[in-house]
Amino acid sequence: MFWRQMWESHKGRLLGLGAAVFFCLIYLFFGFWNMLFCALLLFVGYTVGKHKDLGQGPLIPWGELRGWLESRWRPFK
Repeated sequence: MFWRQMWESHKGRLLGLGAAVFFCLIYLFFGFWNMLFCALLLFVGYTVGKHKDLGQGPLIPWGELRGWLESRWRPFK
């Protein structure tokens, strides 16, 4: 009963504390920069997958970028 009351009244605090303990353990075992790099990879993967799921097209408009670069830097004008 005690744990159910604690969960109902302090859910955010308990989740925050659990997340902090989890990230502290990752930091202690794997290192801070490795953790940040892993988070970056997860974010990029999620963003690319989200764009694909929503059918928004490519994340970077390669055709427009190529056209802009060609008009910007013509070697022989």
